[in-house]
Amino acid sequence: MTIRAVTLSTLKVAKNAVIGNPTAKLALASDETFIGSLVDCIHTHSPSSEDTWLTQDDIRIEAAHVIASLSYGSPDTLKTLLRYNAHQAFIYAISYFRPSEPPKLKAAFARALRALAVSIANAVGPAEWGLCIRISDIRNEAKVALDYFFQAEVLDIYLPLLVDPSLQVRTSIAQLLASAIRTPKHRTLVSQWLPLGERISEVKGKRGWEKPDVARSPSRQGGWLQNSVLCALACLAKGNSSVAVALARPAFDRPATLSYVLALCKSRSADLRLASSLCAVEIIRAAGLGNHSLTADDSPALTVMYVVNRFIESESDSAQTRMKACFILAHLVTDNKELCDLAYIRGSLRKLAVLIKQVTPEDKTSEWEEDEPESVSSLLAAVSLFNDDIRCDITDNLKLIPAIKVSLAHPHVGVRYGACQCVRAISRSVAVLRTNIVDSGLGMAVYQLFTKADEDRRVIYAASCVVCNLVNDCSPLRTDFMDQGLLPKLGQLLNSGESGLRLNALWALKNLLYHSSVEIKQKVMDVIGWQELASLFMDVDPGVQEQAFHVVRHLADGADDVEMVFNELGSDTLLGFLAVAIEAENEDVQQQAVCVLANLANSSSHQDNILSNSRIMAALRQCLVDAPVRIRRPAVGCILELVRANPRSYKSLHDAGIDLTLRHMCEYSGGAISGSPTTPFSPGLYKSIEDEVRDHAREALHWLEHNVEMGV
Repeated sequence: MTIRAVTLSTLKVAKNAVIGNPTAKLALASDETFIGSLVDCIHTHSPSSEDTWLTQDDIRIEAAHVIASLSYGSPDTLKTLLRYNAHQAFIYAISYFRPSEPPKLKAAFARALRALAVSIANAVGPAEWGLCIRISDIRNEAKVALDYFFQAEVLDIYLPLLVDPSLQVRTSIAQLLASAIRTPKHRTLVSQWLPLGERISEVKGKRGWEKPDVARSPSRQGGWLQNSVLCALACLAKGNSSVAVALARPAFDRPATLSYVLALCKSRSADLRLASSLCAVEIIRAAGLGNHSLTADDSPALTVMYVVNRFIESESDSAQTRMKACFILAHLVTDNKELCDLAYIRGSLRKLAVLIKQVTPEDKTSEWEEDEPESVSSLLAAVSLFNDDIRCDITDNLKLIPAIKVSLAHPHVGVRYGACQCVRAISRSVAVLRTNIVDSGLGMAVYQLFTKADEDRRVIYAASCVVCNLVNDCSPLRTDFMDQGLLPKLGQLLNSGESGLRLNALWALKNLLYHSSVEIKQKVMDVIGWQELASLFMDVDPGVQEQAFHVVRHLADGADDVEMVFNELGSDTLLGFLAVAIEAENEDVQQQAVCVLANLANSSSHQDNILSNSRIMAALRQCLVDAPVRIRRPAVGCILELVRANPRSYKSLHDAGIDLTLRHMCEYSGGAISGSPTTPFSPGLYKSIEDEVRDHAREALHWLEHNVEMGV
């Protein structure tokens, strides 16, 4: 498609030709001379003799319409627009807007700016809903352009349009924020923005999202604007506690913005109910309201559940609406056991099961629904992550395993990813793992996806999470996987350089070692390598460090195995790494290192090496003083083994002050208990563990005093 001259008539022809026509968009974008002239029109235009009677504004408006339509084209089309800096042209033009600027021109420019920003954000990612189908070829160029939108001087230009008199302008800018903000960095930049005058005078006024009427008065502001503002607020509140708390906290003269948002969940408009639910969920999660008043009828979480459950079971709403409802509920309950249980009680799982069977074909060759399978898989995985009753209901009563298995072959990467997450969740149940997952062939189907050479790396990552569960000592699939080349695959991923896959590979290898034979231990270490294992102790990722020490913990679960570990790693090297790890700030690394030391203490031939290491003794004592109980427990066990099996241990332990610390622990009765931030609080269980630690401390102190009395 070639356009010789840029006139109003040719622009209208171009606009009509490209709307909804990807081929025409690509053809027009390949005419770089025209694209350059088109972008120039945004700045200004000198009428030719053919259209001297037309105003410059008419041509600028039509040029904006064409660019907005082109921005939704192929990556090549967007690349051409970026090459000619179309986004910067609009920002520059908007910066020169006069108060008397025609509303029609401002609306066209705001729409085009929104279209460009959204297309650029889509190219950069992450996706607004679910996973991107593929990584864009122009991601690097688009990332630079997206960062440009959130520079302070650029925000100064277009954010004031949020209070423009034109409803269309305000709506477009709100939609820009709602769809273009994808990262915490950009979220923070926008939420902390203040008008230039207030920044200069250092007077803090109310930022846009703090104004009381932002989410109110649909009759005055219009449903489209209200919907856009709710989505923008959701985007700003996502993972941003300062924004979320401000929105959830009432002011002295008005209720909290969250109250208005929840009231809009009862709107007649489906789009408005959906947007308000999304906004409420982001505020609930970021403000830490997930477990607040869950039993109250007016609980924010319950309000959202009621709305999205209606959407999930609706037969009149669109597939797109049900898809978003599933994603919203999944986001609400993710990693929150109480909310997962509440969703189950409120019937979300039953309603979801009906929808899953509606959108999932019975076999791999049938046609699929376009929008819903990824979202229903994500919600099913989120709800079933914690509770065995929910997992058994999914497999035994709702009979959803066939649908999950078929979803593993879906052409969309997001559906395969979600299906893997479902298997990961239900495979946490030993009963499900040993029956349904094996008998249905679901476990082997995931393994085939895991080993598929051309599979998307995100799917391989999700499948690797499943494999970690399926190689536990209770799994009947452990031997089958090893016979089908599991170890070489894990070795490949361990050396892949991709942090998530490296961690999961090491995690799976660690699980293989639990209660394993000498033969399996040798095979696993042939894959990891002893020197490579030593390097993992100092990896930059604390998660890798933790799993590396956990590998040693499972290796050294017997006296002969302890000897093997010392021989392969060397006494000085091993104890040196353990000393560093026991002193680490990361409690997970610290715990595994102490557990390794406790296992090593079972070998009488190496106890003197441990006792003579003053750094380890000092670190061990410090664990007894201020570490959480999950660390103090193996630390006391290690000391008990040393004093019980080695009468010569008194001097080393006394020099390190461990005897005095044990005495203080025995005398302790009450007060605050230092707990693990990663372990849910359970008073009865917690007290029993504390009592066990104190009993072992008392026993260790008894042995120490006994050794002194015996003159050892």
